[in-house]
Amino acid sequence: MSEAVAGTVAERFAQLYGAEPEGVWAAPGRVNLIGEHTDYNDGFVMPFALPHTAVAAVSRRTDGVLRLHSADVEGGVAELRPADPAPRSDRGWTAYPAGVVWALREAGHPVTGADIHLAATVPVGAGLSSSAALEVVVALALNDLFELGLRGWQLARLCQRAENVYVGAPVGIMDQTASACCESGHALFLDTRDLSQRQIPFDLAAEGMCLLVVDTQVEHSHSEGEYGRRRAGCEKGAALLGVDSLRDVAYGDLDEALARLGDEEEVRRLVRHIVTENHRVEQVVSLLTSGETRAIGPVLVEGHASLRDDFAISCPELDLVVDTAMASGALGARMTGGGFGGSAIVLTEAADADAVTKAVEEAFTAAGFTAPRVFQAVPSPGARRLR
Repeated sequence: MSEAVAGTVAERFAQLYGAEPEGVWAAPGRVNLIGEHTDYNDGFVMPFALPHTAVAAVSRRTDGVLRLHSADVEGGVAELRPADPAPRSDRGWTAYPAGVVWALREAGHPVTGADIHLAATVPVGAGLSSSAALEVVVALALNDLFELGLRGWQLARLCQRAENVYVGAPVGIMDQTASACCESGHALFLDTRDLSQRQIPFDLAAEGMCLLVVDTQVEHSHSEGEYGRRRAGCEKGAALLGVDSLRDVAYGDLDEALARLGDEEEVRRLVRHIVTENHRVEQVVSLLTSGETRAIGPVLVEGHASLRDDFAISCPELDLVVDTAMASGALGARMTGGGFGGSAIVLTEAADADAVTKAVEEAFTAAGFTAPRVFQAVPSPGARRLR
């Protein structure tokens, strides 16, 4: 994040509120390399931060008022009193920062209001955690300004609560933790049960590879019912198997577990995805730590097949990205994010990236789909203060 961007956001803050901000902060979106829908099942995930960020210029207030403005949304300054609105009463973009203030105050932290101006480069609706970036950047700024002393994983927990309870989206902990805790040049191996973390080196450029993100331009929404339905199905599977969560079903015991579920076919498929996906995360960690980076490609493809067939959250555009990329010589590909649209990732040799990109773009044109947005994902730093 350049000083110029921080300066632009600070300058706009001063125009809006009549004074310089007390600081400027940034928090990134994320790509999940592997480990999809495992986070709310106490499982394993492996995201890394994008260079695309939400940036916030912020100053404290002492009157309980929260004033919000976004460079990315039409309209003037929104003025709220976070002590007043009930959870889920705010359905617009302001619900995310307001929810963070609500969660902090509910947890007993003395946040007495703030003026905030936001600007973001994380694509909205692309499955790259634009909402988590917005939450985390506000949480980090308030943590610093009000000297709350919270660590990254604690901020992530509060941001998750804001989205679960205040916004009403049943998301897991991965997105907020990735935004708060990732490091440049690494993927984050996160155990969502105990929040233990390992930074796994992931420098594709040094090995002559790159990871493309293909934003299909098909927007999705975590607040819609299908995401919640999958989560409820996973919880039903755990209850039927007599375990606290599907994390507790060992990969070696999967066949026995599926047999015990009998004719609960939809639940069987959900259970199979979660158990095999946790195993895939462990496979990728092992391969990366042993220097066999190219060998993760087939694991990514297996993950996509599981999300498409067992979890049933892919769509024709995502499938087309994966099929076209693999036919064009990519090392691996899969959808990433919550599903029902959003983005896919493609692991490819750096020398083949342009050809793969062209093939995907041509395939979308031939299918009559909206042209995708394709960019290279570089593992980037997590949330931080810019000035």
